[in-house]
Amino acid sequence: MTTDETELRRAMAAAAEEIDQALDILLPTEEGDEARLYAAMRYATVGGGKRLRGFLVLEGARQFGVSRNAALRVAGAIEMVHAYSLVHDDLPAMDDDDLRRGKPTVHKAFDEATAILAGDALQTQAFTTLAEEDTHPDTAVRIELVRCLARAAGARGMCGGQMLDMLAEEQGGDLDESAIGRLQTLKTGKLIEFSAEAGAVLGKAASSQRHALLGYGRDLGAAFQIADDLLDATATPEEAGKRTGKDAEAGKATLVSLLGPERARIQAERLVAQAKTHLDVFGERADLLRMLADFVIERRS
Repeated sequence: MTTDETELRRAMAAAAEEIDQALDILLPTEEGDEARLYAAMRYATVGGGKRLRGFLVLEGARQFGVSRNAALRVAGAIEMVHAYSLVHDDLPAMDDDDLRRGKPTVHKAFDEATAILAGDALQTQAFTTLAEEDTHPDTAVRIELVRCLARAAGARGMCGGQMLDMLAEEQGGDLDESAIGRLQTLKTGKLIEFSAEAGAVLGKAASSQRHALLGYGRDLGAAFQIADDLLDATATPEEAGKRTGKDAEAGKATLVSLLGPERARIQAERLVAQAKTHLDVFGERADLLRMLADFVIERRS
């Protein structure tokens, strides 16, 4: 392991711990008649996962001297939305998975109805968090955070991408490179884009700096999805912490199936190189973000 990898892993581990502590405060405790719902929400969200999206928020916010508490609240909100998407994605009506982050999926640990409600409640709790004054004293900033997350997660973002993914599976996965790219941009990329951009929103950054982080997030998200598809094709379930080989089994079209592993990896490396050029404006302050871009295509989980 290189010095850069060691530094990044330590930084990500420390950030993940901070984000989990924030989530422990932001999520309802397991009490009252709704205790089962709260328990499922916390089971899905607290503990586990790389917190890549939350880490992007924290590092983006650091470029502008944003308070750690504000950045952690936004990181927590985005991780709630990500967790909700995984809970619903794992349901029998979607991908029908029984393993996530190395443990039983929410509908297996609880039941399908509770999993649906937990996902719904996580989504609404995320927007509640962004709308609260503790996230930022400026109402306009809070509104912009809500607007951007809603756009990234909705019909022209994550939900729309999931719909395209389901339609593609029904149609036999016969998609060209452009269609695959659009599907993956919506399903995975938009939330990563916003995660990178959120720190600039919090910091009321100049439009050029905000666009730089947005461009970084866009290229990083595309590289991340290729890496995820490569993991599905090559990693063991133990390495990935979830069932692998799903794409081939379902006949899904991915850039890996279309281009082959070697060409897909080359494309991911090009995207990573491009992502890092967006960070030039931030100088050495963005070194961890540069390291993260390299990590995305080297990871095994």
